[in-house]
Amino acid sequence: MSRKKPIKAVALISGGLDSILAARLMIDQGITVLPLKVLLPYLPRERDRTGAKSRLISRLEEWAGVPLAGVDASGEAVALLKSPEYGFGSNMNPCLDCRILMLKKGAEFMRRAGADFVVTGEVLGQRGMSQRRQSLEIADRESGIPGLILRPLSGRILPETIPEKQGWVERAKLLSLSGRSRQAQLRLAESVGIKEPVNAAGGCLLTDPIFSGRLRDLCCHEGLERRGFELLKFGRHFRLSEKTKLIVGRDEEENGLLESFAGPGDVLFYTIDVSGPVALARGEFDVGLIALSGSLLAYYCRPAPGCGVKISHRVQAGGAETISYCLPADEKALEAFRIGK
Repeated sequence: MSRKKPIKAVALISGGLDSILAARLMIDQGITVLPLKVLLPYLPRERDRTGAKSRLISRLEEWAGVPLAGVDASGEAVALLKSPEYGFGSNMNPCLDCRILMLKKGAEFMRRAGADFVVTGEVLGQRGMSQRRQSLEIADRESGIPGLILRPLSGRILPETIPEKQGWVERAKLLSLSGRSRQAQLRLAESVGIKEPVNAAGGCLLTDPIFSGRLRDLCCHEGLERRGFELLKFGRHFRLSEKTKLIVGRDEEENGLLESFAGPGDVLFYTIDVSGPVALARGEFDVGLIALSGSLLAYYCRPAPGCGVKISHRVQAGGAETISYCLPADEKALEAFRIGK
């Protein structure tokens, strides 16, 4: 196949296996692939808590010969949650609007990089809301680059794209996957040297019922903003009143994160004399709600029957420290206040 210049494609990388395989199919056809991650606050990060890069991303960068680029669309992603044009899925997942946002960001990156088209790991029929044939057509149209979005895993059963018509990509070498089964992807992964167990899907917090419950609560009581959204990812969440919420850390890392998120007017709770979680509280507090917060915190210290825990609380910033002796809440009472249960 003669070419006047190397053909370049931007590969949108979700973090899961499918997009990695789609990029590999293009590399195998001699396409220069520029991997791109559109950074959204509800998608998995590419590094684990130790800072290590995921094995899939490392493998992709090795194949492509270039590092994964990132474009931050967090502000736009949070904004679209307020009123997505194409609505929500079964939870708080505006899948089609989110997909359109990612394709638009991919199109912008394509133009800046001088690339020729965009590649995604979408599989026809794999997701009920965003990967139906009609949804794919809407996303192509709304992306601003209709005809320049190639889905190699289902390419042979989708309409011919410009890259195929121009001879940049051989249609016969595309796949014809459809539906929810992952077996074909797992076999393909093994054939290209990915043998460790992997998640075929990238994953999205908005499809999780517990996270979605927290998000609905945030929208209802506090309003949707980036700082509040980030806090939904950490800890155990409790709605104490219409205007008061408590978040209790689950481990040492989350305790530190909750401390770092505390702003003026927020309240931090700590245990005294025994190891236990840190809690961050926001809203309007009275004596009763402070006592309730302390009892919830004490529950996770697991004191001996009939015993309580010394709990310190301080209003940020500059508030005086107050220490209370709190008996632990019983489990039934605790669950009554839990958000997203």
